[in-house]
Amino acid sequence: MITKENILATAKKTILSESESIKKLVDYLDHQFVEAVETIYNTKGRLVITGIGKSAIIAQKIVATLNSTGTPSLFLHASEAIHGDLGMIQKEDIIICISKSGNSPEIKVLVPFLKEYGQTLIAITGNMTSFLAKSSDLVLDTTIESEACPNNLAPTNSTTAQLVMGDALAVCLMKLRDFKSADFAKYHPGGALGKKLLLRVKDMLENALKPIVTPDSSIKKVIFEISEKRLGVTAVIENNKVVGIITDGDIRRMLNDRDSIAGLTAQDIMTKNPKMITTESMVMDAFNIMEDFSITQLVVVDEGKFKGILHLHDILKEGIV
Repeated sequence: MITKENILATAKKTILSESESIKKLVDYLDHQFVEAVETIYNTKGRLVITGIGKSAIIAQKIVATLNSTGTPSLFLHASEAIHGDLGMIQKEDIIICISKSGNSPEIKVLVPFLKEYGQTLIAITGNMTSFLAKSSDLVLDTTIESEACPNNLAPTNSTTAQLVMGDALAVCLMKLRDFKSADFAKYHPGGALGKKLLLRVKDMLENALKPIVTPDSSIKKVIFEISEKRLGVTAVIENNKVVGIITDGDIRRMLNDRDSIAGLTAQDIMTKNPKMITTESMVMDAFNIMEDFSITQLVVVDEGKFKGILHLHDILKEGIV
């Protein structure tokens, strides 16, 4: 009978088995890994990664990681390669072939053609005496003692080792390219990180409402402007300069503190010298200002001229914080 304890024990055994396999990869790294990284870095072509079965799935993931970190890469399925897709490879391309055994029929058929088409062939294999290893220019060793699978059949430790070796290549290449967070964002403009590093305040103001009153505007005018523009705030403008802001909180406090609002104007209740930010500033900088001063709106200016209001809710809708 399978118990909850047995399930947990099996899961822990699997994780420990895979982690041990990964740990041993450190001892397999040598000058060939260094040369592989430098060769990929210096190539004028692309990096083509191929494999079959589960290794093909790992190849696709490695390609995705490399593309997003500045190394142009593409995936070539081993079985499709020998049926026409070899035309994807150009003379200056570097090729990585991933295979645990290095002796599968597809690999044996494909490798001679890869050698003919590509500039350098790099193997990622768990069999250092295999056909693939012997035929390659450089070999990255991902040998494992056994799979985590109880039958030692299903690719588990082996595919994890392949994936980790690919990640090691990607990170080393990032280091060589001095690949920064801003570079990563350029490849992920639609993601949260991309928006966090690329989105500017001006990008949030395209359709922004611009609530404006003057210092001598009546309180009725102020209330109407705040209500109509639905931003919970209005800027107070004099001679094209922002001299203050009035929030709906200011309105509530005024009504609580006074029995009559007759004769009051905007300048009587406005907050002078409000927090402002320029249109060219990053949205994350705006968010940090709001957080530091516990406010939900910022006045946006361009060369001193009022451009609109940036609201905390607008930032949160972008999903970058």
